[in-house]
Amino acid sequence: MVRAIDEHTITDAVIDQMSGTKNERLKEIMDAAVRHLHAFAREVNLTPDEWIQGIRFLTATGHACTEYRQEFILLSDTLGLSSLVNSLNDRRTIEDSTKSSLLGPFYRQDSPTFELGQSVAEGCPGEEIGVYGRVIGANRRAVANASIEVWQPDENGFYDLQKQDPSEMELRGRFFSDQEGRYFFRTIKPRGYKIPMDGPVGDMVRAQGRHGWRPAHIHFLVGAPGYREAITALYMADDEHIDSDTVFGANESLITEPKLNAPESPFGSLPAIHFDFTLAAAQDAHSGRVGADPAQLVKKAEEGH
Repeated sequence: MVRAIDEHTITDAVIDQMSGTKNERLKEIMDAAVRHLHAFAREVNLTPDEWIQGIRFLTATGHACTEYRQEFILLSDTLGLSSLVNSLNDRRTIEDSTKSSLLGPFYRQDSPTFELGQSVAEGCPGEEIGVYGRVIGANRRAVANASIEVWQPDENGFYDLQKQDPSEMELRGRFFSDQEGRYFFRTIKPRGYKIPMDGPVGDMVRAQGRHGWRPAHIHFLVGAPGYREAITALYMADDEHIDSDTVFGANESLITEPKLNAPESPFGSLPAIHFDFTLAAAQDAHSGRVGADPAQLVKKAEEGH
């Protein structure tokens, strides 16, 4: 007997048809996705015109993605989904650790490696600052040879991936902590910037009456064998948008500022930020990265065809 399909029966019909899904986690996720998606359409009484507008928006978002730009990650960021997934991931730690922030759409693999104390901003205009601290475990023991990746925008608020030749790397690099867990490097003080507003996500943000600004910050990805990666960022306290980040990444525990003449600073009179990163022990091999190198996502998509 053919089931009668209407607005009341369609959800159960779809879930029933998907009931043979062998992967239990996939089944759980898809069942919930269908229930909530159908509930959303009922709640707003979605019209065919609105449905097709949504399809056009998602299509445009996909077309905006390249090996140097990830519009879907930007969409997730601006809807707060990335921050939510970060928070859920933080709850899974078995030890206290540095609060997560967004990896964002401008992360790149294979950053150049620098020696401790070197600058990632050589030749870049801007106010020079130092950044230093330690990488420690939850027991406050030093984590030696930890990898510390950093990346940030230039003095105009643009990442290297947004420039005319995005194949060239700028204002990003990798350092390794010493035997006492110490790290230190030089850069320029970051500036706040607007997210890319020339695509479908920018159109959405403008339609919502939002300013589109991110407070000034430096990204960090810190990791070592046996520890969960810390995917985070340090935010400048004096930024005017520190309390209204368009992608909801700024957190009170990550707000800081360069200070002069700190006695423990390895940079003398140079203004410097001090921050210690705390890593939690790894429970499994799963990644906690909410984001990815855009080129890697394109590569994996092509390999899937």
